[in-house]
Amino acid sequence: MTPFEAVLFDFDFTLADSFRGIVQCANHALQVMGLPAKTPDEIRRTVGYSLPESLVRLAGEEHSARGMEYMRIFVEKADEVMADLTHVYDYVPETVKHLRDRGLRLGIVSTKYRYRIEDVLGRDGLLEPFEVIVGGEDVSEFKPDPESLNLALGMLKVPHETALYVGDSVVDAEAAMRAGVPFAGVLSGTTPRAAFSEFEAVMILDTVQDLTSRI
Repeated sequence: MTPFEAVLFDFDFTLADSFRGIVQCANHALQVMGLPAKTPDEIRRTVGYSLPESLVRLAGEEHSARGMEYMRIFVEKADEVMADLTHVYDYVPETVKHLRDRGLRLGIVSTKYRYRIEDVLGRDGLLEPFEVIVGGEDVSEFKPDPESLNLALGMLKVPHETALYVGDSVVDAEAAMRAGVPFAGVLSGTTPRAAFSEFEAVMILDTVQDLTSRI
């Protein structure tokens, strides 16, 4: 029997690929702000961070005071294009069904806005299995702060030690560590296996599909 009562997932690069939309929105915001566009590889390395932190990583610390401006412009563009440019990985429906059949409760904890996640999952008929979705608009502090994980587990009324958080970045790993939640790293994003070593992940998976043989 699995030791877990619940599995919580990050969204981008864990359950879905919205990278085309992220690139389009990031470069749109940079252009509006009079800053140079960035390559897809440069933008890829910021996925998982909050939008203000992403701006710092793309444009430099000297632009840190403009983080909310960047977030506003990014979100306005994302409202137009992001859902259409996001696809859920094809193995996710089967994985979700397996976990639900095992009696596990499911949720999502992401810096992505909750309403956008709900739009994508609703479009694909995958919203119902997730009992709780915590997005960027639901918290005052973004990951790696543990607030979002604490909020989700409080809503589920599940002890932290009996939940598994699954994510593709060291930001996810640190959030889990700070919340006292077991962590599973997935390699479907840009983070190499070695980067998770300092966080004592309970498992490292190629994709979330591997959960079907592990729990």
